[in-house]
Amino acid sequence: MNDNETLLGIRRGIEKESLRALPGGGLALTPHPQALGSALTHPHITTDYSESQLELITGVHAGVADVLTELTEVHQAVYRALGDERLWVSSMPCGLPADETIPIGRYGSSNVGRAKSVYRMGLGQRYGRRMQTISGIHYNWSLPGVGTEGYFGAIRNFRREGWLLLYLFGASPALCDSFVQGRDHGLQRLSEHSLYLPHATSLRMGRLGYQSDAQSSISVSYNCLESYAASLQGALTTPYPAYEAIGVQTPGGDYNQLSTGLLQIENEFYSTIRAKRVIRSGERPLHALRERGVEYIEVRLMDLDPFEPVGIGADTVRVLDAFLLHCLHSPSPNDTPDEIAANARNQHRVAARGREPGLVLEHWKGGERSLHDWAGEILAGCATQAAALDAAHGGSVYRDALARVAERLVRPELCPSARVLAVMAQDFGNSHVALIRHQSDATRAALLALPFPDALQQRFERMAAESLAEQARIERADTLDFETFRRFYVAPERMAV
Repeated sequence: MNDNETLLGIRRGIEKESLRALPGGGLALTPHPQALGSALTHPHITTDYSESQLELITGVHAGVADVLTELTEVHQAVYRALGDERLWVSSMPCGLPADETIPIGRYGSSNVGRAKSVYRMGLGQRYGRRMQTISGIHYNWSLPGVGTEGYFGAIRNFRREGWLLLYLFGASPALCDSFVQGRDHGLQRLSEHSLYLPHATSLRMGRLGYQSDAQSSISVSYNCLESYAASLQGALTTPYPAYEAIGVQTPGGDYNQLSTGLLQIENEFYSTIRAKRVIRSGERPLHALRERGVEYIEVRLMDLDPFEPVGIGADTVRVLDAFLLHCLHSPSPNDTPDEIAANARNQHRVAARGREPGLVLEHWKGGERSLHDWAGEILAGCATQAAALDAAHGGSVYRDALARVAERLVRPELCPSARVLAVMAQDFGNSHVALIRHQSDATRAALLALPFPDALQQRFERMAAESLAEQARIERADTLDFETFRRFYVAPERMAV
């Protein structure tokens, strides 16, 4: 396979989370709409943490336009089922009720469905339910001919330089104060109900987002599959005192969590990027990785862009492609505990202060570098990959996209995070909820106005019906009681090869 054929073989898919919100900007507390089918089994429409948090999933695509077209079609189908509700177009949540009122996802009466809900109950016990209402975009990516070692090399480089994506694409510099009610947050008051940091890019990926003291104790190395899997298995199988105190079950027999381990399941491990493998029915992800290696990588630090109808645009996708190729093809020495800690500090610094003039970061080769200079070097590497992608596809769409996005380095006001703050100030009295409510309404109207042929409507209706029938089949097929199933599911031997 020559270089052009390899680059034409890139495959990509998108998973996009969004809260369902009421017209006034509060969280919709209604169940997952029946018209959308089963959240357990639908191939394109499910829920994430909360019953109120939709997750829209594309298939795997060779073309950038194709993946965005499918994501748009899934949105169209969803909006037609939501009635007066709308999808909240920001990563930071709408107005939230009391923590215990946020509904966790429900997946029916089967053992696997109950396990998904108990896992979410555990997340609420461990981190609070509000933290789980943050939404984002996950970008799944693969390239022909790349094996496990190559993907881990790319992952190490991504963790060194992924802060650049927070600068270029972060869109969560402000939030509704209901998200941090009762917490020590360190934010500045912008208006009656809005908090912010003036140079923030992505509060979602900073200290207020998916963070915990417990998880910061996990020492995960990305130097090889063996070390990565061993460190994750340790976190999955080692009891954590604070979680032991919660217990798996209440005295009355209700479930608090799936296990008392530092992690309940693999997906609880928060990381900006993950090594992934499609799993077989009932298989543990760690077992799949150990047995068959890494199949693709999942980028997990992308905010929803409230100015893009489906949360992400073609320029962003193309820059991600070039950036991931840059990570894959750059030298990638093994990581160290000190470097991993520095990477985390850089992430938090750019999330909170990324547009601050003169900001410096810790370079993984030692010493400090200005964000501006280091970002310029990375973008130069991405330009090489964008040129190669254009050579493979014909035209100049990759180089053009990179040039438009790279302008944000010299004009920070073009960054989505700066744009959010500017529009809030100009048109919405510095109210985060008012801006995002307006953008959510406009996005809903725009997507409902797009053509939606009868054949497409019928296809989504058929998928919804088939998913409900499949959930019922799974429920009928159960033979184990739930506790026996739970013990089997979390058994350490199921993670081994």
